[in-house]
Amino acid sequence: MKALRALAGVAGLALMGVGASLLVNVRELTGVLVWLGGAVVLHDGLLAPLVLLVGMALVRGGVRGPVRGALTVAGTLTVVALPVLLRPGPRANSSVLPLNYWGNWLLAMVAVAMVTAVVVAGRRFTRGTTTGPAPKGADPE
Repeated sequence: MKALRALAGVAGLALMGVGASLLVNVRELTGVLVWLGGAVVLHDGLLAPLVLLVGMALVRGGVRGPVRGALTVAGTLTVVALPVLLRPGPRANSSVLPLNYWGNWLLAMVAVAMVTAVVVAGRRFTRGTTTGPAPKGADPE
């Protein structure tokens, strides 16, 4: 586990280096910094608290983690898709945004919900079929 954590840390540092090297060539650095700051504010001020509150309000028991994870993924996908989802009306050039973005976004949300349902069902199944030592005082068959 320590080696995997160290490897993830090294990969993260390498990717940060790539990102920093790409910032060197940016002509309008202030625009990028404003965008990054807005992303942090959007995540920490809106997305994370909303996911935690909805997860706490909707779910009790051992499925809270998968539901929060699903809400995080769904929220992040929605934030990434918002620019094309909210783009109004037809475009002069039909090849600019040629896909059905609303339909694809809905498919992504259904996929997130299905994966979450499988994870929750798998947890319940493994909890129900776990074989371990019998509790003290239990009658052996």
